[in-house]
Amino acid sequence: MGLFMPFNLLRGRRIGAIAIWVSIALVVLSGSQVQSGSDYLVGLGSYDITGPAADVNLMGYTNTYQIASGIHFRLRARSIVAEPQGNRVVFVNLDACMASQIVTIKVIERLRARYGDLYTENNVAISGIHTHAGPGGYLQYVVYIVTSLGFVRQSFDALVDGIEKSIIQAHQNLRPGKILINKGEILDAGVNRSPSAYLNNPAAERSKYKHNVDTEMTLLKFVDDGWGPVGSFNWFATHGTSMSRTNSLISGDNKGAAARFMEDWFQQNVNRSSSSEENEAEGVPRRVSNIIPTIQNNHHELLELAASFHSSPGRPATRTLNVARRVRGVLRQADKPQFVSAFCQSNCGDVSPNVLGAFCIDTGKPCDFNHSTCGGKNELCYGRGPGYPDEFESTRIIGERQFKKAVDLFKGASEQINGKVDYRHTYIDFSQLEVTLSKQDGGSEAVKTCPAAMGFALAAGTTDGPGAFDFKQGDDEGNPFWRLVRNFLKTPGEEQKNCHNPKPILLDTGEMTKPYDWAPSILPVQILRIGQLVILSVPGEFTTMAGRRLRDAVKMVLTSGGNKEFNGNVHVVIAGLTNTYSQYVTTLEEYQVQRYEGASTLYGPHTLSAYIQEFQKLAHALIGGQPVVPGIFQPPDLLDKQISFLMPVVADATPFGVKFGDTSSDVPKNSTFMRGDTVTAVFWSACPRNDLMTEGTFALVEMLQGGDTWFPAYDDDDFCLRFKWSRPSKLSTRSHATIEWRIPVSATPGVYRLRHFGAAKAFLGSIHHFSGSSSAFVVA
Repeated sequence: MGLFMPFNLLRGRRIGAIAIWVSIALVVLSGSQVQSGSDYLVGLGSYDITGPAADVNLMGYTNTYQIASGIHFRLRARSIVAEPQGNRVVFVNLDACMASQIVTIKVIERLRARYGDLYTENNVAISGIHTHAGPGGYLQYVVYIVTSLGFVRQSFDALVDGIEKSIIQAHQNLRPGKILINKGEILDAGVNRSPSAYLNNPAAERSKYKHNVDTEMTLLKFVDDGWGPVGSFNWFATHGTSMSRTNSLISGDNKGAAARFMEDWFQQNVNRSSSSEENEAEGVPRRVSNIIPTIQNNHHELLELAASFHSSPGRPATRTLNVARRVRGVLRQADKPQFVSAFCQSNCGDVSPNVLGAFCIDTGKPCDFNHSTCGGKNELCYGRGPGYPDEFESTRIIGERQFKKAVDLFKGASEQINGKVDYRHTYIDFSQLEVTLSKQDGGSEAVKTCPAAMGFALAAGTTDGPGAFDFKQGDDEGNPFWRLVRNFLKTPGEEQKNCHNPKPILLDTGEMTKPYDWAPSILPVQILRIGQLVILSVPGEFTTMAGRRLRDAVKMVLTSGGNKEFNGNVHVVIAGLTNTYSQYVTTLEEYQVQRYEGASTLYGPHTLSAYIQEFQKLAHALIGGQPVVPGIFQPPDLLDKQISFLMPVVADATPFGVKFGDTSSDVPKNSTFMRGDTVTAVFWSACPRNDLMTEGTFALVEMLQGGDTWFPAYDDDDFCLRFKWSRPSKLSTRSHATIEWRIPVSATPGVYRLRHFGAAKAFLGSIHHFSGSSSAFVVA
């Protein structure tokens, strides 16, 4: 959504930036002769990157009060590997706000140690979906970790471990297969949240497009020669801000939800007839409880059966028990690769999923068009999602719209990817890059980018997450009071102010280096090619028109001069928030307006021109078969300099006579619930940071099969089940876990119970695992 702003420490605000943690790695592999007539070797992988579900600030809105306290559904890293003729590329999609330079550095180090030079920074791309509901603290620059109280090692480790394991899975799953591509439009999953800035682009340019946002989804379908379809990855631009700045549950937002829906849709189709498969595509998939034989629907008998199962007291559990009870672990076939679907981010800079528009919360009227204010106040202007006022419903709807289009494209994909796999990568110092601009008279002009700086309008936030105080979007002047505050940190010089004009500088981050760098200056630019698909890996959030200009400029290089490489058929997509994070990129015209996105364009008015120049150089090298000479620039490794003020978990405790896992508030005995109802149980618990339950679950819905066997039906990776954690006060050793199950309309009638898994820390530091369950109840 945006960038992190220390001023929001004073009051919660949204940073539209990252996000990040679900990983999608895509590698196209083929060194020796490929068998079965296939053009590629294809492998996919997926691994849990959820991270700490308590005490850690969520990344994206820069709201200091937005602290994780549970899980909406888990985050994953998804990967693809493919290769023909010796070249490989890897694309990793993270259910996270954005990629992180230090995460990328450490992942590459691990891959080098394991595979040598097979996977390097040149052919590995790591991209974030931009959810604003993932744990923060995993980036290495000061400005991005202020609200998380510095660096959070658990967030960082979860990402690095998960990305590495997803790539390892993809590598090990490499088998002969083919890749298909398809495209289609989604007209109701995004609106432009800064339309006044978009309108400042030339009218002739705007007239070439029907919409002020990109509506096209590009999808790759991966087909194993033996197993058939094994996955899909798609790129579509919309922000991960369906979940609001007040949400405290970890969530993959709309793109993470779409990935869950599609993976479950495919998994369930394997076990059903083709007729039911067609019906499934009409909505969000049914859950896996459908594989359990339906119990005879005699309500009286079911109630009697449920009454015999009271809540079980808390009891010790093994670390592996919650992993073994995972729903998707039960369904997975050991000898067949799991289906992996990733919904990747593109040029989402000015695209909001809150498609109903922005309204004033005090009057209900539309916000001011130019400044997104209500009576001059930005705090009152909020975008509304399609499920307003229910943000969970908005997330489901926008996720479902992307999911449905992806299913259509997946089923209809017929254009086969063919040709070489290739890549180009380099590091550029964007703080002082000379850029040559073409002039209308045929001449040229030399300009330069600037050391990073943030404008006043950044602190105003956006309609997805407003800022605070007297900031507003479209401010090209600033005010004296906040200049005094700024000067206390760093006063920008005249050269820096002139370079960023008309942006009034609020934070001169590019020239702030205490205790270490506040913002990046060395950025990666990267092109991946898989046949006729070209992926532009950009380390930021391009606006709609900025992305269009970049794609067109690269496509012109790839198809100009009689180049036969693509035979006139090339698909160019932008993968946003990739490999590192450097905030926004607007057009020169949008920059003049100084909306949030313009104020967050770090390197001055010519930032987009710099990207276009450098990507065109890589494109020329790509089609010319020329290597890119390694530059003198390398991004810094600041891991050893990181500072953290997040307090560790000291100990967990329960009242006298109560065990961890006991119910504090049980499901009422002899209860019957209808589909659509919500069932809730509260357990005595412990801090989720003691064990992240990676590839496991904190919460479970179990269904009775036969007379005495409990079968896992839903877990904390399901959209309908919410795990909420709380403590009575910040320093309390006591805590509760609340499990809420919103019974899906497709749930199988029968006897169910809720179950909680956790891990408690003793005063001496030892960790012990526990579980407990609620009383049984009937779903009719």
